[in-house]
Amino acid sequence: MKRFDCLKLIAAEAKDALVVSSAGAMTLEWNVLRPSDGNFRVRTLGLCSSIALGMALGLPQRKIIALDGDGSLLMNLCSLPTIARMQPGNLLHIVFDNEVYEASGSKKTATACGTDLVGVARAAGIKKAMWANTIDGFAQAVSSAMTADDLCFVGAKVTAERTDVPPYPIDEVENKYRFIRYVEKTEQIAIIKTNLPASYA
Repeated sequence: MKRFDCLKLIAAEAKDALVVSSAGAMTLEWNVLRPSDGNFRVRTLGLCSSIALGMALGLPQRKIIALDGDGSLLMNLCSLPTIARMQPGNLLHIVFDNEVYEASGSKKTATACGTDLVGVARAAGIKKAMWANTIDGFAQAVSSAMTADDLCFVGAKVTAERTDVPPYPIDEVENKYRFIRYVEKTEQIAIIKTNLPASYA
């Protein structure tokens, strides 16, 4: 499967979900398909799953989608037992496994040598963890997960092929503040509060 084709299917189902995407070309592809201030780009490899978990726990009424990669998740496997322990029913964790560290010379990851990330997720305690082996199977898995009230983990073996898309239009600082303001507006909550003048501190 091609990752870009899978992302198209997610974009068709995402609606108002908040989306956390891992570092790398996947984020650029996703932004082209679903440009939104509700997208949060994680620049540190490995933290996509943990940040998505925090969002899911903090906003239990909102669907959170984590778009992860095998290289990223392998750098933070300890997030899986924590996610399983907390069981956020609003979290859909999708891992695109192309078996390489795409952003650093396409060196092989452990999944190219037999590591099964869905198997690891299941062993960690995530009951709804599955491989989607075809594009139709992936579409069905995503559609089902988007309407479920259960923690879901979907793994998809994809090619290492990248789609030629424009660079990300904003830097990580602007992305962060746009995302926060988007959450504040759509959830009617205050996250960033203006500090009082120094004389009142």
